Amino acid sequence: MQKRTLLAVAALVAVTTTVGCASEAMEGSEINSDYSAAGMAPTFQVDPFWPKPLPNHWIMGATIGVDVDANDNIWLVHRNTPDQFMASQEIGAAQDPPLSECCRPAPPVLAFDRDGNLVQSWGGPGTETGDYVWPGSNHGITVDAMNNVWIGGNGQTDAGQDRHIVKFTADGTFLAQYGTPGQGYDNAATDYFGRVAKVFVNDADGEVIVADGYAHQRVAIIDQNTGEMKRMWGAYGNEPTNERPGRYEPGEEPPQQFRTPVHCAELSNDGLIYVCDRPSNRISVFQKDGTFVSEHIIAPATRSQGSTWDLDFSPDEEQTWMYLADGQNMKVYVIRRETMEVVYSFGDGGRQPGLFFAVHSLAVDSDGNIYTTETYEGTRIQKFNFMGMAPVAGGDMGPAWPEDRRRTGNE
Repeated sequence: MQKRTLLAVAALVAVTTTVGCASEAMEGSEINSDYSAAGMAPTFQVDPFWPKPLPNHWIMGATIGVDVDANDNIWLVHRNTPDQFMASQEIGAAQDPPLSECCRPAPPVLAFDRDGNLVQSWGGPGTETGDYVWPGSNHGITVDAMNNVWIGGNGQTDAGQDRHIVKFTADGTFLAQYGTPGQGYDNAATDYFGRVAKVFVNDADGEVIVADGYAHQRVAIIDQNTGEMKRMWGAYGNEPTNERPGRYEPGEEPPQQFRTPVHCAELSNDGLIYVCDRPSNRISVFQKDGTFVSEHIIAPATRSQGSTWDLDFSPDEEQTWMYLADGQNMKVYVIRRETMEVVYSFGDGGRQPGLFFAVHSLAVDSDGNIYTTETYEGTRIQKFNFMGMAPVAGGDMGPAWPEDRRRTGNE
């Protein structure tokens, strides 16, 4: 018994030392180094101790959105309704009468500081903070320059369809609801949305870019303050129609309309909008007025849910690197944005730190660290510390573990 205890302590010390070394390496790396250095790429290592445990016996359901605000707080939205959990095994404390001390669903919106401390927790159906309709299935979270929090929804239930976006202050006070829940389907509608996947707030122009979404298949631009629809487009900048392309087939000619879901629409510093047409394995690039620029197929053999789930950029002004979450193949791609070349990927399917179960959303902080969420049974957020620029073997690099535990160059 004593031997097993000593081994356990030794293992914990070893892991703690590894994480400490990783932290020191990150702090010592050239965060503002030349991200475009020839033959080099950003490298990452998972932090298995981030975030810190939640209070109140809280647990998370499917983690469905992540963003980083201007102060490097990390915002998470997850699904905390009872249907996301096994009643007796997971949320016994929430039953009536309680079955056990643990556990109960955490509030749907959680925010952590850089060290992983919980600093905000709120959300759910309209309460004393305002009269609004909380999405039946919340999806995506974005924090704007004023620290306002935007949340979409892709719910489709007997109680109504998610056809709206809700907006709150950082402490959860309701500000606005754009769109009207319970509407039908019209890809040209100007007064409601179609199960919004995510928004990007373009504070400089006072506009919100909507990835719209799971029922509609378009990009929609609305006024940041009024919610008024300003313009919209489908694939190649075409006028959105109610045409629904068939199932993706490898080697196909890409369809003239997006498939559903249109899962992200992210604006770069140089004024390009990158759209995730998830089931088509397609990233489509547009100018802000909807003019088509280019398209890029990622992991073209991927079927089912597709490869292009969410993306974000490196924090240098040029945003030299793009990071792309692929929930079907359970990995994150590191892409050189200028050429859209996939330099390598990290991750794999699994439940240990550094692996993924349906990696869904992704965000990058000002130090270049990556945060990922996982949907379905994944139900967690992970942090991948930026370890600096280094030569990489390319291909599938496997879990982002310490170097002596990684698989490398596995094509």
